[in-house]
Amino acid sequence: MSEQTETTTETLFLLWAARETGVLDALVADADTPAEIAAQTGITERAARLTVETLADEGFFAQVDGAYEPTNRALGFLAASDLRSVSRLPHELDVLAALRELPETMRTGEPDAAITSAADATWNELGHVQATDAATVRACVTAAQHAMSGTDTIGRVLDLGGAPGTYAVEFATRGYDVTLLDSEERLAESESLLAHEPVETVAGEPAALDSEDAGSTLPAVDCVFVPMRTHEFDTATNRELVERAHEVLTTSESGESGDTGGWLVVVDHLRDRSSRATATAVTELATGEGACYTSDRYRAWFDGAGFRAVQVRDVPGTARQVVFGQARV
Repeated sequence: MSEQTETTTETLFLLWAARETGVLDALVADADTPAEIAAQTGITERAARLTVETLADEGFFAQVDGAYEPTNRALGFLAASDLRSVSRLPHELDVLAALRELPETMRTGEPDAAITSAADATWNELGHVQATDAATVRACVTAAQHAMSGTDTIGRVLDLGGAPGTYAVEFATRGYDVTLLDSEERLAESESLLAHEPVETVAGEPAALDSEDAGSTLPAVDCVFVPMRTHEFDTATNRELVERAHEVLTTSESGESGDTGGWLVVVDHLRDRSSRATATAVTELATGEGACYTSDRYRAWFDGAGFRAVQVRDVPGTARQVVFGQARV
């Protein structure tokens, strides 16, 4: 199952090589022909010719009056100044670069910092999230609504780690009061997207459900929604996240016990159910500290934290699953 059209591995490798050798920069600047590209980058003219011809065939460039010019498909990763135009490709190329270093990462246990900590790594990652097709976003939010069906009042949602706000905005569009908790860096990169959206933001550590500002408290919420983040965390961190979510859902702003139990809703690729499980696991091995976890592992976290009515369902039309449970008061 595919959530949207995928770029072939061969095309990704070619784009990555073109980025690494400076071909993309040359094309965006003033190199119009393979000969000029070869002269500026130091690659062979044959390599330049095959590269631009293939990228043109894939729709990234078009030949106009004997020169190669970028198409709209290419502009997303060549000169994007807004997350709405970044596209999925820059992050996918970052992942490809990390996978190239996977043997060394497996030996050291540490991903290549030059790749994972690059200046544009966060920007590219957020652009990848923003480029999630609208049908998938809607399906995930609808799955959350269905998980909470039968509850009298669900009006306040805490989106945990969901910058640039792709899911938060969808919740807000459906009439929910939404707060987005994410790191200061990710929220800063997302500012232009959220400036005119009815979404409150709180800077903090998503895995800890905690604000970085000691004077700021999280609002009382009816639902904690975690979109595609738990695979980035290790087992201990996810266990603590679920436990902290239970505390947030059963405590009001004044610190007194609430009179209803809120819902924790997690969306991710599950190891025993998703066709994207292998890709997710390998990407985490190359880039982070997380993994792809099974349904039983999520159930254990939810049960251990005190959630009731824990269920796992597939998100229709996607390779994602939703795990949800209601906090016991």
